[in-house]
Amino acid sequence: MGSFALPQSSEPDVVTVDVHRAKDLLRSGHRYIDVRAVEDFNIGHVDVENPLNIPYLFNTPQGRVKNPQFLEQILSSCKKDDHLVVGCQSGGRSVYASRDLLNADFRHVSNMGGGYAGWVKNGLGVKKPKAEL
Repeated sequence: MGSFALPQSSEPDVVTVDVHRAKDLLRSGHRYIDVRAVEDFNIGHVDVENPLNIPYLFNTPQGRVKNPQFLEQILSSCKKDDHLVVGCQSGGRSVYASRDLLNADFRHVSNMGGGYAGWVKNGLGVKKPKAEL
């Protein structure tokens, strides 16, 4: 009998963790990257130390388009061996953002499954700007 090799996928495997595991990782020193739009981040975001908001997509009149400077902006604040947790609103964009980071040789990237919505639903800490008086 001959043997055969399964084709190797060129896409890296994205590790997805639930919001409770993400919280534990963030408490242990991982950096949180919120890939939602700035306006969404400013309405409310995961309450962790020093979160980084770098949108993966921009809303335009033609629809959502990928941020062409996404990796460059990440590299201006993070090193490729930093431990990162990537989140968005519900867990979709962050999978693509995590894959792009892994393809760019970031080694320790976790996608937060459920995103900010899952974080809020589970009663975890959120940070919202103070209402103007």
